[in-house]
Amino acid sequence: MTDQTNGERQATLSSITVSKRGAWLQVLAALIWIPQAAIIGFAVQNMLDGTPLSRWWTWLLLFVALGLMRGFLDTWGQRLCFKQARASLSVLRDTSLRALLHRSPLDKNRPASGQAASLLTEQAESILPYLSKFQPIRLRVMVVPLAIACAVLSQAWIAALILLVAAPLIPVFMALVGQRTKRAAEEQMVEMGDMNAFLLDRLRGLGTLRAMSAIPYTANQFLDRADRLRQRIMAVLKIAFLSSAVLEFFASLGVAMVAVYVGFHLLGEVPYGAWGGKLTLGQGLFVLMLAPAFFEPLRELSTAWHDRASGQAALTGLQDMSRSGLPLQGDPLASPQPPLPRASPPAIALQQIRFSYQDNTPLLWDQLDLSIQAGEKVALFGPSGSGKSTLLALLAGLIQPLSGTVRVDGEPLQGAHADQIRRRSAWLAQQPHIFHGSLTDNIGLGRSHDEAALNRALLQARLDAVHALHGDQLLAEGGQGISGGEKLRLALARAWLDPSKDLILVDEPTAHLDTGTAQDLTEQLLRFAQGRTVIVATHDTHLARKMDRIILMSDLLSPSQQEQA
Repeated sequence: MTDQTNGERQATLSSITVSKRGAWLQVLAALIWIPQAAIIGFAVQNMLDGTPLSRWWTWLLLFVALGLMRGFLDTWGQRLCFKQARASLSVLRDTSLRALLHRSPLDKNRPASGQAASLLTEQAESILPYLSKFQPIRLRVMVVPLAIACAVLSQAWIAALILLVAAPLIPVFMALVGQRTKRAAEEQMVEMGDMNAFLLDRLRGLGTLRAMSAIPYTANQFLDRADRLRQRIMAVLKIAFLSSAVLEFFASLGVAMVAVYVGFHLLGEVPYGAWGGKLTLGQGLFVLMLAPAFFEPLRELSTAWHDRASGQAALTGLQDMSRSGLPLQGDPLASPQPPLPRASPPAIALQQIRFSYQDNTPLLWDQLDLSIQAGEKVALFGPSGSGKSTLLALLAGLIQPLSGTVRVDGEPLQGAHADQIRRRSAWLAQQPHIFHGSLTDNIGLGRSHDEAALNRALLQARLDAVHALHGDQLLAEGGQGISGGEKLRLALARAWLDPSKDLILVDEPTAHLDTGTAQDLTEQLLRFAQGRTVIVATHDTHLARKMDRIILMSDLLSPSQQEQA
């Protein structure tokens, strides 16, 4: 993942906006209530003045037409905002998922599978009401109360002053409550992600839990986590109800004060405050109908305040997921490319490689140059922590250097070429993952193969006796039921099944094996290595001496790392 790709990804995230057209249509719909209230006030005043009913039809039709227009504009605006919000959410999910897939599986800061799945599915949905409801409501709060205050001001300046004094108190108290709401929502999101990750991990190891009679203990752990999540959710809801109560109090107080003023003014007890000397009943009714509408956008803002907190917390989570970590070479989402024509195993060259795990840590390698000939068997020899596994990951394209180039058969390990190289490579990890399934399923990994090729792979890896013993019996997640040596032979059988694999990367294959099993696995690995380029990371002297060449990892370290060593 290049810096340019990271910049484009962050630009995509920061450009997520609400439909301005839909938001303004909803603002216009809310403003239509002003002429409707004026028509009602005018009609009531004319009724008191004795105007014949035959003259009211025009105003009645106008009132109905404005009502229909108001409903149409509001519905249209909501649909536009929802459509734009749904499209934005799809972009967010796609961007975050692509960023996650481009991060190396060796990245320690990569989110767990359960946490990522929870964030991309259920938690991301909270962004939808934040974009489609809260953002348009916020625009209405900025426009509608000011317009209504101006309309009230045209009739009674005291009533407008009451509204303008009461209005600022609401955002102040909501802002104070909102700070705690956001923190509580973020804590809820983290707790939900942790619980999903916990559940996924325990489901994967269900076979082990049953074998160790740990199901009741695990169930109690899950109940404890569920109870903590419940407490987080209730904390968010309590704060949401508190914000609604604060708004309703000040809104009701403001409307009541306006009603008191208008009532006493019409009774003659408060003869001042109106531009024309005294308000008529129609004018007073107009002011009274606009007072609740003045607080209506703020009331809607209160109901959407929880959506804001949850949406911002989910948006922050997706943005964190989209941040760059250890990048993966190539594009895992690209269309498969045809295999490169080849007649021999690949040759590998590392040119001017500079690498460190983080920007603020010392360089592990500085201007590293290394060449491995086609068909050569090389041992990367050194103690644990000397960078053997990191160098293998670099050769496999699982991480990217800060600078420099890794070339395989003269082609840089980038883009589509990186994906092609990975398809011709076999990775034998120190602890290969065993999936829940049969022995043959774990060897085939869903690849098309015939029965003869599978039997040949079992025989070459010396797993034929194990297969005869277990048959199609299902293995538990993690491979419980077979030994460590059998797990490594299973990984070797996966490579045997595909004879096109000619670049073999092996990470500490004998680290946790007894001497006899280690020597047996070494012989199997050497037989498989014939006609292939093999790179083995090891601190086993017996295995290293079997290779064509031994590379001491201490000789590859940067000067600063050599001084520390």
